[in-house]
Amino acid sequence: MEWETVIGLEIHAQMATKSKIFSAASTAYGAEPNTQACAVDLGFPGVLPVLNQEAVRMAVKFGMAIGAEIAPYSVFARKNYFYPDLPKGYQISQMELPIVGIGYLDIEVDGKTKRIGVTRAHLEEDAGKSLHEDFHGLTGIDLNRAGTPLLEIVSEPDMRSAKEAVAYMRKIHELVRYLDICDGNMQEGSFRCDANVSIRPKGQKKFGTRAELKNINSFKFVEKAINIEVERQMDLIESGGTVIQETRLYDADKNETRSMRSKEEANDYRYFPDPDLLPVEITDELRKQVKADLPELPTAKKLRFIEQYGQDGESATILTSSRQLADFYEAVIKESGCEAKLCTNWVTGNFLGAINKAGLDINDTPISHQRLAGLLKRIADNTISGKIAKQVFDVLWESDATADEIIEQQGLKQITDSGAIEAIIDKIIADNPKQVEQYLSGKDKVFGFFVGQAMKATQGKANPGEVNKMLKDKLK
Repeated sequence: MEWETVIGLEIHAQMATKSKIFSAASTAYGAEPNTQACAVDLGFPGVLPVLNQEAVRMAVKFGMAIGAEIAPYSVFARKNYFYPDLPKGYQISQMELPIVGIGYLDIEVDGKTKRIGVTRAHLEEDAGKSLHEDFHGLTGIDLNRAGTPLLEIVSEPDMRSAKEAVAYMRKIHELVRYLDICDGNMQEGSFRCDANVSIRPKGQKKFGTRAELKNINSFKFVEKAINIEVERQMDLIESGGTVIQETRLYDADKNETRSMRSKEEANDYRYFPDPDLLPVEITDELRKQVKADLPELPTAKKLRFIEQYGQDGESATILTSSRQLADFYEAVIKESGCEAKLCTNWVTGNFLGAINKAGLDINDTPISHQRLAGLLKRIADNTISGKIAKQVFDVLWESDATADEIIEQQGLKQITDSGAIEAIIDKIIADNPKQVEQYLSGKDKVFGFFVGQAMKATQGKANPGEVNKMLKDKLK
């Protein structure tokens, strides 16, 4: 039987606010356990939550970026369940009236564009964290995350492969970072997802029974977890078994999913409006403010880069993959005054290559856009060749010197004196009569030998264009 996979994602993006969603406690990462959980986060008797306005603005910003309906009126509810890292015994979330309604995102997979529906996005507070290591068979509870603002982004079940799910997750990741509403740091838990996975016979309209894969925090693991779960469900059904609705955990070490608990329905949580929080009203004034604050979005920026800078789709995709990289690239063009193609090649090539090799973020690069622009100016005006430029770049990366200082200190200026280059070429031709004879007899590849000898004799400082032109003139 031929099977079709059906996937929907619930992505949790931590809002980049300085304080929690209902208290003034800090959201900074890395504090000592239980030092950033105040009485409100812990649900002490008599405390009252106060909604963080900035979290609301960020949610509205996201909704506008995906062309979604922004609810003029939304309500916070209590989601009741008992778990060790949920000190209040309930989570403040949104149920029937979320802040962001139906929207969409377009993804690209294998050169084809597909539209993925977004069902809703709602604000909620995070729970604490259970720690199972180094406690000699016991579990430790760190409540620093309790009350951290999350935006839960729920997709329609529109994805049909793990590849599409990863593309959608990457698109959301890119977008929340562009909007500056989430840092997207998966290792710190700022961006994670639950994947709802089911299968059905090809052509069947009715959905199969789904399993929810919980708290996956990397693109690689999302793809692996979905694929392994699809295989499990296929094997189960084809052997006469039945898929049950449940929550499962993906074990990356064993590359398997395993059952955690039966999947709850909404009525199991006994949702009801939180009596301590007023309904949220989104005014026209707030909408206008947020709309005015929207940056150029990734898709629009990519199309502009292709049109304005003559880039191919791949280069434009790379350069617009983050707002910071796109800004860096445009700053290099502006500062250097060089052709876009030269800037594109260096930013996507040597610069990004060095960043990836060092495992750095664009914000932590040791080379500023001004220093890289200084190097590109010297390539453009033929002060140095592209080969020498790579040497200068390596020194730029390891020092605070400018390109001009490095070129001067190391004597790297290109030899542009035609007389000096001609004398060197005349000597090379005179010293290699056998190669001259081979070239003149039609062995064109020998030409590279002469170029190599000329560059070697000048320690790479001769202008390659001048060398090529002069050799061709003299080897006629």
